[in-house]
Amino acid sequence: MSLYHKFINSPVGKLKIVASDKGLVAILWENDDPRRVPLTDSIEDNQQQILVETERQLDEYFSAKRQSFSLPLDIRGTRFQKDVWNALLSIPFGETRSYGQLANQIGRSTASRAVGAANGRNPLSIVVPCHRVIGSSGKLTGFAGGLEAKAILLGHEKQENPLFR
Repeated sequence: MSLYHKFINSPVGKLKIVASDKGLVAILWENDDPRRVPLTDSIEDNQQQILVETERQLDEYFSAKRQSFSLPLDIRGTRFQKDVWNALLSIPFGETRSYGQLANQIGRSTASRAVGAANGRNPLSIVVPCHRVIGSSGKLTGFAGGLEAKAILLGHEKQENPLFR
């Protein structure tokens, strides 16, 4: 199955969005480590339907006109990673959860570190909201897009960031 990509500009930097014919596969950061989300080669296609729709919905999100996404997803990972990523989808807009809370949610209460590792490999940043996961102390912790981008996204969702309006 072929992969297609498109580059878009956003308030948190340049993003590379990747899709298959089945759904959105990845949203990658400008300086993303290619080992974080290993993908096969993709073809640049600025008109691919899923990429165009993803860009539209991301624009709405950044313009404070959208709080959740309605996109077909082609999520690729281990069973455990998919369990963690599906749990991320249940975190409401503007709210946060700790790694421990996510571990409990998926029935793996002692797996906070493994949840953190799976969170770090989330290929669908923003759409699958890994930025909504924070340390148990309330501190911002690792994020593939950088802690500044994480703070911007969380501030946007709490309506504390006028950048997006």
